Amino acid sequence: MNTPDYAPPAADLDAFSKKAFIVGAFALAACAAGYVTTPDRFYRSWLTGWVWVLGIALGAHAVYLVHLLSRGAWGLVIRRVVEAAGRTIPVFALFFLPILPGLTVLYPWANAGRVAQDEILHHQAPYLNVPFFLARLALYFLIWAGFAFALSKLSRAQDGSADPAAVERKMQMLAGPGLVLHILAVTFFAVDVFMSLNPHWFSTIYGLYLLGGQGVSGMAFVILIALLLSTRKPMDAVLQARHVHDWGKLLLAFMMLWSYFAFSQFLIVWSGDLPEEIGFFKDRFVGGWGAVAMGLVLFHFAVPFLLLLSRDLKRDVRKLSLVAAFLLAMRWIDLWWLSAPAFSPKKLTFHWLDLAAPVAMGGVYLWLYAGQLAKRPLLPLHDPHLPEAIAAAEAPHG
Repeated sequence: MNTPDYAPPAADLDAFSKKAFIVGAFALAACAAGYVTTPDRFYRSWLTGWVWVLGIALGAHAVYLVHLLSRGAWGLVIRRVVEAAGRTIPVFALFFLPILPGLTVLYPWANAGRVAQDEILHHQAPYLNVPFFLARLALYFLIWAGFAFALSKLSRAQDGSADPAAVERKMQMLAGPGLVLHILAVTFFAVDVFMSLNPHWFSTIYGLYLLGGQGVSGMAFVILIALLLSTRKPMDAVLQARHVHDWGKLLLAFMMLWSYFAFSQFLIVWSGDLPEEIGFFKDRFVGGWGAVAMGLVLFHFAVPFLLLLSRDLKRDVRKLSLVAAFLLAMRWIDLWWLSAPAFSPKKLTFHWLDLAAPVAMGGVYLWLYAGQLAKRPLLPLHDPHLPEAIAAAEAPHG
């Protein structure tokens, strides 16, 4: 009996990647023009776009780690989708390079003159300084990429292993510490890259807030890729409503997690009413920023929450994909709301580079991602749980 090879739809992925690259290339050209004419605005926009697109890859990688620890059928059918996202993480180190000349523009602690005149920045200098900042970024990428490539290598080896169960155990043992280190790295990354834009303000829940948002981004991205594959062989005969239902529940769970961290952070700071803490939210609740904050409450939480309560919607990949795409856009708005007021407090400002930067990186990223996805079978061929995961019969729902 022949074992299916589950080869990816190479021609479709190639066409998709070319379109993404063309869009990304045009946006990159626009960003290059923006860099020449308004470099300060370029640095701000590029930083936010970079964190947004990186959050998609890191969120998908986190979903992969959760799947390996839980071993659910929901994750087995998208394992190669999230593996491919993990293998793209190193490219984001290159995406960061355009920001390097603008560190003194973005971060007060990177400006020696401001540090010399600010006692708080002076006391933060042993941690917040450019060499140590870059060294920490390198460490974060080593952690993320190291686990992503190690697990991806084991997954590929399982396809030809005589003992796939033993390989699965190795992957599960690696995923445990990988998830712990992933959470720690994202937490410190959030403090370094985003929270330090306002070095006089701090929040102990800020890293978890960003982590929850990355979970939303990663799961939303997985659902959109699943939609692309669901109408093409071999996945059109594999993906089932029960898989989609589980993805919808996970998307709802990550969105609720983000909402919990967001509200907890706001409630603690606002009720404390301390001048050195409450200024962060005051800057984001006036001058037009308040409308963005209300939009996040309504469209990043309330509306998707109500939609995702529907069982029928969560079992229809097309309908669920609309919610996923909407939440992915809201993730960028959330990051923009977090970062932009650091440069324009109490006054809403928007520049065309704010959109051009994420489109540029997003297009290039999708081009690279599609190339990675096309390299391997879309399902782990010899995983011992695969027959059960793709069995046509569904268990009855209670």
